[in-house]
Amino acid sequence: MDMFDDILTSYLEGTCDAESELLQRVNRDTYLKETRPHMLSGHYQGRLLAMLSKLVMPQRILEIGTFTGYATLCLAEGLVAGGELHTIDINAELEDRVRSYFAQSPFGDSIQYHIGDAADIVPQLPGPFDLVFIDADKKNNELYYELALEKSRKGSLILIDNVLWKGKVVDGATDSQTRQIAELNERLAADKRVDKLILPIRDGVFVLRRR
Repeated sequence: MDMFDDILTSYLEGTCDAESELLQRVNRDTYLKETRPHMLSGHYQGRLLAMLSKLVMPQRILEIGTFTGYATLCLAEGLVAGGELHTIDINAELEDRVRSYFAQSPFGDSIQYHIGDAADIVPQLPGPFDLVFIDADKKNNELYYELALEKSRKGSLILIDNVLWKGKVVDGATDSQTRQIAELNERLAADKRVDKLILPIRDGVFVLRRR
């Protein structure tokens, strides 16, 4: 189940800021070269990430799950002067192409791209992070969330993608991955350490603010 049908998606994309030429290229290359291009954040969600980043005005951003770098570039738009963005991905096969996108952007010097296991890398990174975006392997979302909390401060924003899981969470599907996501959503809803809400954008984005 799609959160937005094609007509509404087209309208929403037509009423927000346009993609840059670089983001258009990342989008196009991803759909031409990757077997799972739907993992890309895309135009409308990318503008959401950029808007939230600009509102937070982060000094440090953490992204867990780089993929082809589209969301990374969107998040980087809100960095203050001298800020830095750490992005982590396990897939070394995409590294050269993603690094080339970063180098072509205005944020190349601010992005630090790590290849490896986020569970090992995040504890070694300097904090605190003002903004965190979690969009990696879903089975480890709770671990990534706890690591993000440890590296955040009061007022930090943590975003978790795919929390509606193609609508399966709302439909009450019982497969193991849907149950895992639904159970984490329930735990987050009861977590007193954060303010929270889910935005029903594309596959669902959980927005959490550390109290």
